[in-house]
Amino acid sequence: MRGMSELIASKEALTTVEVNNLILLASAGADGVVLHLPEHKGLEGLGQSAVQKLTETAQELGFKASLDQVLRLPAAIVSGLSAKNILLVGVGKQTLSQETLRRAAGRATRELSGTDSAAIAFPTPTAQDSVAVAEGALLGAYVWARRVPASPEPVAKIYVLGACPEEIERAQKVVNGVNIARDLVNDPPNKLVPADFAEFAKQAVKHLPVDYQVWEEKQLVKEGFGGIIGVGKGSIHPPRLVRVDYHPKSAKSHVALIGKGITFDSGGLSIKPASSMPEMKSDMAGAAAVLGTVIAAASLGVNVHVTGWLAIAENLPANDATRPSDVITMFNGKTVEVTNTDAEGRLVMADALAKAVTENPDAVLDIATLTGAQIVALGNRTSAVMGCESTRTEVVEAAKVAGEDFWPMPLPEYMAAEYDTPFADLTNATMGNRAGGMLKAGLFLKEFVADTPWAHLDVAGPAYNDGAAWGYNLPGGTGAGVRTMLAFIEAKA
Repeated sequence: MRGMSELIASKEALTTVEVNNLILLASAGADGVVLHLPEHKGLEGLGQSAVQKLTETAQELGFKASLDQVLRLPAAIVSGLSAKNILLVGVGKQTLSQETLRRAAGRATRELSGTDSAAIAFPTPTAQDSVAVAEGALLGAYVWARRVPASPEPVAKIYVLGACPEEIERAQKVVNGVNIARDLVNDPPNKLVPADFAEFAKQAVKHLPVDYQVWEEKQLVKEGFGGIIGVGKGSIHPPRLVRVDYHPKSAKSHVALIGKGITFDSGGLSIKPASSMPEMKSDMAGAAAVLGTVIAAASLGVNVHVTGWLAIAENLPANDATRPSDVITMFNGKTVEVTNTDAEGRLVMADALAKAVTENPDAVLDIATLTGAQIVALGNRTSAVMGCESTRTEVVEAAKVAGEDFWPMPLPEYMAAEYDTPFADLTNATMGNRAGGMLKAGLFLKEFVADTPWAHLDVAGPAYNDGAAWGYNLPGGTGAGVRTMLAFIEAKA
C-alpha cells in the first residue's frame, strides 16, 4: 500500500507488547483525566494503582485529555509494562464513537512520525470499532511520498491490540483509497496536468478488475462534450474524460460516481484574485475521490457495479480560452451561456453527468470542490449534499457510518429561474447575486441527470486542509468523500 505504515493485528496484552510507544485513550471526566482501557479478554492487566499513577502524573504535567491533546511519558513511571513510552491521547468529553476512536488513533500516529513502533490499546468491543481504530491509525500516519526533500517517515509498525487480520485488511484497503486521493490533491499542478491524471488513473487500476477508458481532445470534440472542451480550451494541456468501471458479474445494483477534476483553476478569463489561487491545485479533489473510491470498492470486492467518471481539465486564460458570453453546447444538447469562466466545474461535471446517465445507473453521486459558498455556509469541515431527497438521505446515512460530516441542503426550485437567458437554455452562473450560490450550483447540475436518482456532494472546504493538522488530517488533501461514497456503495450490495 502506498505511503502507509505496516499495520498489524495483535492479541497480545498491553502489558507485554514490546514497542516504542503504547497509545492509550483518555477523556476529560468531571473529576479529571479518565483512562479507557481495552475490555477484550487478555488485554486488561494494567492495575488500578498503575492507572492512578498515570492519571495523576498526567494531570500534574497539565494534561487535561482535551480533544487532540497528547502527552508522552516514560513507561517506567508504572511497573509491568514492556513498552518504552506511553502516549496518552485525549478525546475531551466526546462519547467513544467510532469516529472518536478513529480520530484519536490518527492523532496519536501523526504525533509519532519518524518512530519505529507503536501499539494502540483502545477499547474496541466490536469489529467495526477495531476497523475504525485501524483506519484512523493509517490516516494519521499518512505521508505525501513525493515531497522533495522527503518528509519524515511515518511510524514504521503499528499494532492494533484486539484486532483481527480481516479488520486490518479492510482498513488498509479503505485508507489506500483515501490516500490515493490525498496524494493526487497534494501533487503540484505542473506535475499533474490532465494527461498525467488520466495516466495515473490507468496505472492505478491496472492490477484490479477495473476497465479503463479515456476520451482525449479529438474524441471529446467529436462526441459533443462542449463543457469539458470549453473549460480546457484556455490551456495548452488538453482535457480528458476518464471512465473506470468495476463490474462484478453477480452485481444487481449500479452506482455511477462523477468527479470534478480541474487540475488547476485560475478562474479562466474571469480570473481569481492571487490570494485565492495557491490551493487551486486541489480543484481536482472530487475526481481524485472518485478514483480512490472505485479502487477501494474493487479491492474490497464489493458486489456492486461502480462506474467512476473523472472530468479532467485545466482552467487557464490563455490559448483559445472561453470568453464570458460564449455559448457552448453540452453533451446532452443543452446550450449554456458562459457568464463566468470561474464557474467551470459545473460545466465539466454536467457533461460527465449527462454521459453517465446514458448507462442507466440506479444512482448517481457527483462530488466536487464546487463553490466557495459551501465554505461560507458550512465551514471547512462540513460538506454539503443536495439532490433527490431519498438519495440525499442515503448519503447522509452513509456519512454517519463512515465518520464524515455531510449536511443535507435543499434545492429551491424558484432559484432555477435565475439561470434564464435569452441567448441559450441557461447560464452557468448568476452574476450579481451571490445568495444561495451553493444551492444554485446544485440546481445547474440537476439539469443534466434526467430522472436518475442523484445527489451532489460539495466538498469545497473539507477536501483541502489549508490550516494546521487536526485529528488524522494533515495540511493538504484530506480524501474527503471517499469513505462516504464507499459506505453508500456498500449499502447497495
